[in-house]
Amino acid sequence: MSNATLNWGHFTATRFLREVWQRKPLLLRQAFAGFAPLLSRAQLFALAGDEDVESRLLQRNGRRWLLDHGPFSRRQIPPVEQRNWTLLVQGVNLHVDAASELLSQFRFIPDARLDDLMISWASDGGGVGPHQDAYDVFLLQAAGRRRWRIGPVLDATLQPGKPVKLLAHFEPEEDLILEPGDMLYLPPGWGHDGIAVGNDCMTYSIGFRAPPQGELLKEVLWQLAESQHGGPIYSDPPLRVGAPPALLPPAMVKFAAQAFARLKPDATVFESVLGTYLTTPKPQVWFESPQASLASLRRACQQTGCRLDRRSKMLYTAQAVFINGEAVSAELAPSGLLRTLADQHRLSALQLKDATTGELAVLAQWCAQGWLLTGDMVAAAAATGKTRRG
Repeated sequence: MSNATLNWGHFTATRFLREVWQRKPLLLRQAFAGFAPLLSRAQLFALAGDEDVESRLLQRNGRRWLLDHGPFSRRQIPPVEQRNWTLLVQGVNLHVDAASELLSQFRFIPDARLDDLMISWASDGGGVGPHQDAYDVFLLQAAGRRRWRIGPVLDATLQPGKPVKLLAHFEPEEDLILEPGDMLYLPPGWGHDGIAVGNDCMTYSIGFRAPPQGELLKEVLWQLAESQHGGPIYSDPPLRVGAPPALLPPAMVKFAAQAFARLKPDATVFESVLGTYLTTPKPQVWFESPQASLASLRRACQQTGCRLDRRSKMLYTAQAVFINGEAVSAELAPSGLLRTLADQHRLSALQLKDATTGELAVLAQWCAQGWLLTGDMVAAAAATGKTRRG
């Protein structure tokens, strides 16, 4: 594990947000000076063999591309000496504590935007081809060297018949070589093509989600529809014998329009939708429940503090607190302690000294669900060197 910290050089995080974020690319030489990979090549390949981990293997032979989805046995992964292939392992922060800790250095961006850490390992000449992403990304070179060709996308036409979305007419403006510790930021829609220079090239992609408005609208409408319990049942107006049987009754159309008109979401509804949507774990995420009673978990929290599991997502608004796709009860919604947990990802025994009965009860419940770890659980995991699966 690397203890390197993000170094902005002559920049600061404040200046970056003011001048660069979502505006233009930025290359930071030695952004993480002395950075060492969080996982060895063997460990990354082993992670790609886990059925709970999202992984892809992309190989290129001339103009022909081949894409496979994991899990992969070691025998399914090409020899490291073979050129032009890339292994991509998604959501590494969900499985490795050190990767989750690395993401914490990017929390000057709201947690609601943070997606995950993807690690790509590439042999000489390997890459995913010229493409553009619909989200912000930091590309941190962890090992080896990678050549990045970047530029604005003037023509978004894609190459036909490819298993990945490759730009057909990409014209880069800059040509950069990144060494270990260097980091490149790219805003949404910026074209880029990364190619491994030499073997054992490892790049970390820190991505920030940007959900499309239509996707959010679907979530709002779905939750609003779920909140409508029954309502009036459609009844026909006076019918006329001889009317076309296949004609959609205008009265039924009007009835549906009236139902839609009754949906009057306010800011609280949108906050609730976003809070549950943005904290819902990905499908492959699961939590382990400890073999302990609620009473013992509550005592452990009070005595040793607690910490969010690396897979947990927690957000809040002025009116509500959300964790892993659920909103806390109305009684606990005003809790400042839970907001502190969301911001700091941990609570000390001292911070829990004045916790209410309700707060302690919900913390113990989250521990029982595997969403939260008590301080003694964290210490035990550290003592055994266990960095995966809690």
